[in-house]
Amino acid sequence: MKLITYLAQGKEQTGVIGEDRENVHPLPWTDMQDVIESPWETLCETARTALSGNGISLSDVTILAPIPRPRQDVICLGINYRAHAEEAARYDSDAFAKEKPVPIYFSKRVTEAVGPEGFIESHPGLAERLDYEAELAVILKKTARSVSAADVPDYIFGYTVLNDVSARALQTSHKQWYFGKSLDGFTPMGPCIVTADEISFPPELPIFSRVNGELRQDSNTGLLITGIAEIIEELSSGMTLLPGTIIATGTPSGVGMGFDPPRFLKPGDVVECGIGGIGFLRNTVR
Repeated sequence: MKLITYLAQGKEQTGVIGEDRENVHPLPWTDMQDVIESPWETLCETARTALSGNGISLSDVTILAPIPRPRQDVICLGINYRAHAEEAARYDSDAFAKEKPVPIYFSKRVTEAVGPEGFIESHPGLAERLDYEAELAVILKKTARSVSAADVPDYIFGYTVLNDVSARALQTSHKQWYFGKSLDGFTPMGPCIVTADEISFPPELPIFSRVNGELRQDSNTGLLITGIAEIIEELSSGMTLLPGTIIATGTPSGVGMGFDPPRFLKPGDVVECGIGGIGFLRNTVR
């Protein structure tokens, strides 16, 4: 299933995309968190009933981020593709050098996620060296604590695309990355959640980004240094991960800071981030 949150006639609603990919069929839940926490069998039966009825043209609705207001900060992986680790270390070895072969975790505050056609705020005077990062995001469907790697697929609700927008000057001026990753408008997400039953585990999907039509990132989610199973096993060994938890798994090479000279974003730029089988975001910097 491809699930979305959308705005129609001023009302926020969830729905399932029809096979024609041109219509959304409303679901009885208004909040995606409630969809995620519903029993799987109930969701499947409800979606089948919805798809048998009339849909609403996607051109008549505004697609929002699938989880517009996450219940907790997004958990992020840093430096989780080897080629990106190399370009990041070239840009600022003090801030990005990865000296030990262990995952780098950080969190990203999201008051409200940006929709797949929404705006990236440039924050003039504050967010210098604005950058993009296309990422595969994993969404959990049930409480995870002390989960073994082998059991991780049973805990995954689905996947979406996330652009981990970053203010590099803020990010590298602190010993931690939280502020430079968490400004308002820094989390475009969507366009949908593809449920885990439609994607083989672990996902090996093409991932890309474009800026003003120019291809910047071009990789595959199968190249993660620390895989999804290992991420969730490690995190859940010492913390409880709740239903609806979003984990952004890292970005491949080709971000703005990786070029010589760097190629950062400016107002008016159009950033596309996409993953095969899920869809893409198209956000304008303002």
